[in-house]
Amino acid sequence: MASHAIEVKKLYKIFGPNGKAYVDAVKNGLGKAELNEKHGHVLGLQDINISMPAGGVMVVMGLSGSGKSTLIRHINRLIDPTAGEVLYDGVDVCKMNENDLREFRRHKTAMVFQKFALLPHRTVIENTIYGLEIQGVSDGESRKRAQGWIERVGLQGFENHYPNQLSGGMQQRVGLARALTNDADILLMDEAYSALDPLIRVDMQTVLLDLQKELKKTVVFITHDLDEALRLGDKIAILRDGKVVQQGTGQEIVLNPADEYITAFVKEVNRGRVINVETIMMPLTSAPQGVALQLGTPLESAARAMTFAKTSSAHVVDADGKPLGFLDLATIIASMVTPVSHEQKAA
Repeated sequence: MASHAIEVKKLYKIFGPNGKAYVDAVKNGLGKAELNEKHGHVLGLQDINISMPAGGVMVVMGLSGSGKSTLIRHINRLIDPTAGEVLYDGVDVCKMNENDLREFRRHKTAMVFQKFALLPHRTVIENTIYGLEIQGVSDGESRKRAQGWIERVGLQGFENHYPNQLSGGMQQRVGLARALTNDADILLMDEAYSALDPLIRVDMQTVLLDLQKELKKTVVFITHDLDEALRLGDKIAILRDGKVVQQGTGQEIVLNPADEYITAFVKEVNRGRVINVETIMMPLTSAPQGVALQLGTPLESAARAMTFAKTSSAHVVDADGKPLGFLDLATIIASMVTPVSHEQKAA
């Protein structure tokens, strides 16, 4: 289990031959368009400050060109920053020497790519053990570990197939198995599911969530899809033109969009799948009634459970079954289609 968060502090990336010369100008208000037009440099990232939760899923999302892929490549230093820090376990990755950086990449990080990045001349198991080969792990041990992950991602029986014999979803399972076989603390997933068909994509999201419950990796997941971000992210950061527009939990972003840009993003969100029961529950004033709902239950699931039980009442309980609050079906339905009031959130 990963125990160290990733801290990104005051990170700037300016692409061009003399990027460092323009950091102060950008800090003082020089915009992306002007930097490009007048100085021939491109502003990739501007003053990024994100604390990525240890053992959780950090989703970085935004439209094409927002800087999200540039950001993830700073974590394993495939890109050097123009200014700023990327800290893991208190160590600045950006200041590691060549040997330390090589060891960090080999043992602490693993990457899953959008286009799978499988070696076409290698079988499934040969692709899966690739990282362990680089680490110098023996062939017998490598294959034993790889076989376990191949089975965990649902590819048992396909060990000796080549990538061109597999569907896109199966190829991405190989990519995930390869990353997990390395047993790295940090899992970097750059648009990992964007090339997949919608149903396969949802299936792969489920695979990741199920594995994450057990593994508790520090996952950094890049996407342009808000539904995917809301489903996967313990925390979400939304980028626009190289800057963080808003960050927080999915609920925080949906309930309190920072500006019109975020409001447009979340307008069509199914609120019933994002908002949890504790957000709208009210204090208990009498004995608990109706269905018992666990903390973290989405409103949509709560409404379904109450309907199935033929009751309009429910109470929210913690992991030990202790009652924490109550809610009714009418409040749930209203909250799924209209903004939650400040009074409800305060409760």
